[in-house]
Amino acid sequence: MKSPIHIIGGGLAGSEAAWQIASAGVPVILHEMRPVRGTDAHKTDGLAELVCSNSFRSDDADYNAVGLLHAEMRRAGSLILRVADRHKVPAGSALAVDRDAFSSDVTRMLAEHPLIEIRREEVDQLPPRDWGQTIVATGPLTAAGLAEAIRAETGEDSLAFFDAIAPIVYRETIDFSVAWMQSRYDKVGPSGTAADYINCPLDREQYGAFIDALLKGDKTEFKDWEKDTPYFEGCLPIEVMAARGVETLRYGPMKGVGLDDPRTGRWPYAVVQLRQDNALGTLFNMVGFQTKLKHAAQVEIFRRIPGLEKAEFARLGGLHRNTFLNSPRLLDPFLRLKSRPWVRFAGQITGCEGYVESAAVGLLAGRFAVAEQLGAELAPPPPTTAMGALLSHITGGAEAESFQPMNVNFGLFPPPTGPVAKGRERKRAYTERAIAALQEWLGAGRLAPTSTESDNPGESL
Repeated sequence: MKSPIHIIGGGLAGSEAAWQIASAGVPVILHEMRPVRGTDAHKTDGLAELVCSNSFRSDDADYNAVGLLHAEMRRAGSLILRVADRHKVPAGSALAVDRDAFSSDVTRMLAEHPLIEIRREEVDQLPPRDWGQTIVATGPLTAAGLAEAIRAETGEDSLAFFDAIAPIVYRETIDFSVAWMQSRYDKVGPSGTAADYINCPLDREQYGAFIDALLKGDKTEFKDWEKDTPYFEGCLPIEVMAARGVETLRYGPMKGVGLDDPRTGRWPYAVVQLRQDNALGTLFNMVGFQTKLKHAAQVEIFRRIPGLEKAEFARLGGLHRNTFLNSPRLLDPFLRLKSRPWVRFAGQITGCEGYVESAAVGLLAGRFAVAEQLGAELAPPPPTTAMGALLSHITGGAEAESFQPMNVNFGLFPPPTGPVAKGRERKRAYTERAIAALQEWLGAGRLAPTSTESDNPGESL
């Protein structure tokens, strides 16, 4: 019997790592502290629970770095992408899922795998040497005990920022005499139509009043130890963006371009978009409306939005603290902690940002760990791939002194060689090169998936 690989944390990264390892025939012990100990953001004890948006963002594998990452992970036998594809809901060109069905299915598949043992317990120290190979995938909400142990081991203060959660509205409470369904520029997504988003328009006067209300609204008070914690730029609260200038939101999440108000036939001055949040289409989340407003203020202010005057909220917005390592300084190219090479880190705690990026780093950590366990050689994926570019950035490509969480983007890739046009042609050059390099990497390694379709728990990679 092969020795098990331990994984601490049952989020997206931990779940993906567990699947990769077990599918290669190596046993896994997956430690998840919920429900023994909860967090401020999680609502269930399900594995791979989505606590913020229900979107995995763009599914365009030809011209978008996130969509390319989706395509690479599918080719590498990703559990997270397989289940996401099974539970997708309309979201324009994005891949969005029914969050409850998604988490339930991931939990079921891991629980049914004969080589995966799920232990519901908190691990409050770094794993001892006799555990053997271990992956720490505790995410942005790492419990205080383990976080302190990591800080003591590394001699570094983990950086931290706040992630803000957007509200969710019951569709039946939206006024469709004002709001309308349309995707921006009528773009059709992987599972929807050209009308996947609910749009609530604001004219100049309404927009100005809304910005004023955001700035004056009652905000959540920070504790002393939270006051100097910076936000991640990709998930700023709506009122923080508003404070940067009256036009900031109108050129950000509230831009009206590409949307035709059926009452006027024109683009609105500003717009609030809502995206489907569950398979039934009964819940819609307010896109880009992460917030630190107090709940009463949210209800009062958001009901000023045309079409949402009588809105009822299935969930109001909130904040959770996000912690991550200075990975370029602390981790090697195989995600191992330099001071304890039997310990790997994966997911958002490494300083990647986003659901897909987190799962991708979990996939890589799982493959690296199982290769080492089997005595196989597995080089990191080439930096010309999305997974390789992301890995390279967080394990050395970024400046350690100014390291901040990063989404995958073409700026992390080596530029194409030779004369390449700009715009869409340049992006296509990146994606075609990436897929070719990924196929070569999968073929050269001993862990390439034999199938990406079966749910057979005994399937090997």
